[in-house]
Amino acid sequence: MTRSSSDVPWPQMLDEVTSALQTLTAALDTDQDFQVLLHQMCLQVAKAVPGVAEATVTLLRDGQPHTAATTSDLVAEVDRDQYRHGGPCLEAARSGKLERVQVSEARERWPKFAGDAHDAGFDSFLSAPLVVDDEHAGAINCYGTQAHGFAELDAALLELYTAAAEAILRLYQRYRQASELAENLRAALTSRAVIDQAKGILMAIRQISADEAFTLLVEQSQRENLKLRVLAERFVAHAVGIDGSA
Repeated sequence: MTRSSSDVPWPQMLDEVTSALQTLTAALDTDQDFQVLLHQMCLQVAKAVPGVAEATVTLLRDGQPHTAATTSDLVAEVDRDQYRHGGPCLEAARSGKLERVQVSEARERWPKFAGDAHDAGFDSFLSAPLVVDDEHAGAINCYGTQAHGFAELDAALLELYTAAAEAILRLYQRYRQASELAENLRAALTSRAVIDQAKGILMAIRQISADEAFTLLVEQSQRENLKLRVLAERFVAHAVGIDGSA
């Protein structure tokens, strides 16, 4: 049976939110990908916020919503219903404001979605905007089975969790960007090194300048439609093979 906020002492609620955030932070040490972190967010919110039976994360791509993570296929289908007919998670994602709605209000605002959600067993909806960076923005969505809706305290807990989770995910994205930049720099340095090796070999063999050797490599790469690095690697490997047999 789903808990309500009135059933859980306030200190315990804070402990559960804190524990959820610690779990998310710990996941960063395992080098999980972004999709896995979003899935963990859904699982943690369902545990940390009373009344949450299922949770999803909606992200907007070029203004179009998609479910990036979910606790079940059932609630993912409810998400898709509101993408077609409107609903609280779309409202939160696009307005940047928290949405706390029970089924009676949902029937007035989004009748088709409310009817489909009720048929699936959900009568309470709580969505908080989620903004990580320019490419990852949307909402985290909570679905409850209780007809009376989510309490203000539930909304406050979700906002608390979401604000902290955003900060964690932003750090993760910066770490990934820094890692990608470092990898690109390593690749660039490796390419530069092998090209310099090829130039040096050509200079020694043909008794030409560095600029002339580089021009020869570029012209050959264009004739063979090969990247300069690939051509240089092949040339150096061939040269080393000849030297080794000499």
